[in-house]
Amino acid sequence: MSGGLFGEDEAPVQLDAPADAPLAERMRPTSIADLVGQAHLVGSGKILEQAIAGELRQSLILWGPPGSGKTTIAHLIARSSALRFVPFSAVLSGIKEIRAVMAESADERRRSGRRSLLFVDEIHRFNKAQQDAFLPHVERGDILLIGATTENPSFEVVGPLLSRARTVRLLPLTTDDLVALLRRAVDDEERGLGGRVVVADRELARIAAASDGDARRALTMLETAATLVADGGTIDDDVLADALQRKTLRYDKSGEEHFNLTSALHKSIRNSSADATVYWLTRMLESGEDRKYLARRLIRIAIEDIGVADPSALGVCLDAAHAWERLGSPEGELALVQAAVLLARAPKSNEVYAAYNAAREDVESTAAEPVPLHLRNATTDLMRREGYGAGYRYAHDDPDAALEMECMPESLAGRRYFDDAADEA
Repeated sequence: MSGGLFGEDEAPVQLDAPADAPLAERMRPTSIADLVGQAHLVGSGKILEQAIAGELRQSLILWGPPGSGKTTIAHLIARSSALRFVPFSAVLSGIKEIRAVMAESADERRRSGRRSLLFVDEIHRFNKAQQDAFLPHVERGDILLIGATTENPSFEVVGPLLSRARTVRLLPLTTDDLVALLRRAVDDEERGLGGRVVVADRELARIAAASDGDARRALTMLETAATLVADGGTIDDDVLADALQRKTLRYDKSGEEHFNLTSALHKSIRNSSADATVYWLTRMLESGEDRKYLARRLIRIAIEDIGVADPSALGVCLDAAHAWERLGSPEGELALVQAAVLLARAPKSNEVYAAYNAAREDVESTAAEPVPLHLRNATTDLMRREGYGAGYRYAHDDPDAALEMECMPESLAGRRYFDDAADEA
């Protein structure tokens, strides 16, 4: 069958990779005892312990970053389960393959009473119609679904499917987790490097830091470094500099990480933390974020969070955007960083932002009343006869007008969006 499926008579799930497989594949855990990290999910009575023990009764959505163990966990569950295991890639398969697999699973259950365990890698790549195709079979119990995704399921997995599955969040591996995993790979005689290279924990920590919690990336970096030294040689700083090259940051300019980093930048500025501001902005710059987007975001922050407390902040951000357009990269980035630091250090006021939102709410929730006659210009004799401008008081000549002449429509008379002290100032 197409799509890389296992038929019912094929061999059971195999986790032992061939000797010539990449190190990351060879070191894939073959039991729950080999799992590194995810302590919040593994342990007596916890969800993964039960699932890997063959007690899975509910479909799962495994949500976590690359290299956190989603595929490994799915294979461990399949290995311990009596269910028919069907791996399925959302990258390689479409609605035709989904229907074929679902029909085969339903036939299998009718023939033998045996359910299928369907593992869908990168389930977020399926569109709504493709995901919906799983629903009736999950409901009938023909399949137990395990979906793996790097994207937030709230946005990428359809609601009906989410409601029928338990979402299990996997976290990036910590530096300590990765150092332990890398050390195991260095020393393992059967699957790892068998001690053929010497490497200190300090260098393993550098690899771990460069991998951003991704076990697969960390093991690949280690294997790359090991190919640069002879048997018995040492992986030192120079070797690592050659092996690691420039760190590539994980980033998706249209995915959740984009919004997470944007939120971190905005809130750091709002909280007046110049240090955090520089860090998050640099993360976004180094990840390849659109400079025009960053410039627009800084302008928005100047208006929303600095506002009238320092009106010059808006001009600074507009100038920074213009400077980047004139200079380009890399010189122009410094103008954006400078503007962001100024915003972080500036006094804060959201009163204009709050007033605008309150006024919008009033506009939406109240009738669009006519402009009061005294605020209208009487540009013709007819308009003057109709009372246009009658009762208007010129504030420059009549200081009391500011307090005594109502400028709001009748239903909103007395409504205030700013406190009186600010108005008087």
